[in-house]
Amino acid sequence: MSEQRDPTDSAGTTAGEFAPDRYGRRRRRVLWQLGLCVITLAPWTVYLAVSLPDHFEARHWPMVWVGFDVMLLASLAGAGVAVWLRRQALVPLSFVAATLLVCDAWFDISLSWGKDEVWGSVASAVLFELPLAALFIARARRVLKVSARLAWQRLGLPGDPPPLHRMPLFVALASSHGGEAPTKDETGT
Repeated sequence: MSEQRDPTDSAGTTAGEFAPDRYGRRRRRVLWQLGLCVITLAPWTVYLAVSLPDHFEARHWPMVWVGFDVMLLASLAGAGVAVWLRRQALVPLSFVAATLLVCDAWFDISLSWGKDEVWGSVASAVLFELPLAALFIARARRVLKVSARLAWQRLGLPGDPPPLHRMPLFVALASSHGGEAPTKDETGT
């Protein structure tokens, strides 16, 4: 297969730029890194579960919570700016905001567990934080689906694009190879 320029690609990239040996090496490296993270985090989590004290007095407690809320505020503001400017940055910023909202709910409830204020934390989580996180995820998912559908149409691919969980990373490359990256034999490298 010779390198062919995608006519819809204004950057002038070619299918050869995602050659399988380069793609395969990167994919294996990322899988190795993620696997290492999981293998390291699992025993660390068990260690923490058995070694952390039930009670801990923290210094700089206001800095911890204010810093967390500043990160949450920045992700919410960033998502708002992305919506205002109609930018794809909405997607990662929405996922960051949703993740921080879920973390906020978790920490509020778990740190107030066994105290009277736990019910305020549960109410805040159920009425505000978790629904807002779900809304951010739903909106980001919708933007991804619309973007995928537009890219699919621009590439001239038949039918509708597959669901997001089955969508290949590089649609233009995968579309000419049945959803998979081309093999070494197909590229001639």
